[in-house]
Amino acid sequence: MPVRSDHTAARARATFGAMRITKYTHACVRIEHEGRVLVIDPGTWSEPAALSGADAVLVTHEHTDHVDVLRLAGLGVPVHAPAGADIPRLETTRVTAGSEFTAAGFRVRAVGGRHASVHAGRPDCANLGYVVDDAVYHPGDALHLPGQPVETLMVPLQASWLKTAEAIDFVNAVAPRRAFGIHDGQINERGLGSVNGWLAEQTDHGYRYLRSGRSL
Repeated sequence: MPVRSDHTAARARATFGAMRITKYTHACVRIEHEGRVLVIDPGTWSEPAALSGADAVLVTHEHTDHVDVLRLAGLGVPVHAPAGADIPRLETTRVTAGSEFTAAGFRVRAVGGRHASVHAGRPDCANLGYVVDDAVYHPGDALHLPGQPVETLMVPLQASWLKTAEAIDFVNAVAPRRAFGIHDGQINERGLGSVNGWLAEQTDHGYRYLRSGRSL
């Protein structure tokens, strides 16, 4: 794993301390810093409040639980999405793995490439994770490692493409300072209790679960 310079690490710690990160239903996350608002994966299950005052949006892939086309089309802010994503009726800035760009004043690096497979290589669509300000990582629907240390990791909790053991291994491999669960829109309270218990017990990286609307 690449090692950042002391200057880069110090800058990431300073940014991390000032950021406000709010989880919304399923995989939607809102990041605020110094009056700037960046929203990641506002899908059809997430609350409209997630996009209130948004300056830019990052979309990890084309599935509707991660991108609400109608809502974003009427929002009128820049939307960044994978170059290979099939998102009709929405104007986007196309992004590829390894790209570095600015969105809502945040520095963003795109990593990954493809959606995790459920069975027999399907679904097969573009998926990018986003590292924001060298501090926060949202992987979308994949467990691609960010390739650098991050302070805050968003870890998927449940999906047809995911096992709990894989989520645990992902947290331990990334080794963030803190982690919280996302991608939980299809899991009931019993399932949440089980998955959160396993992640808290089997990782040592500040794991916690945030209800929708709660912030770090």
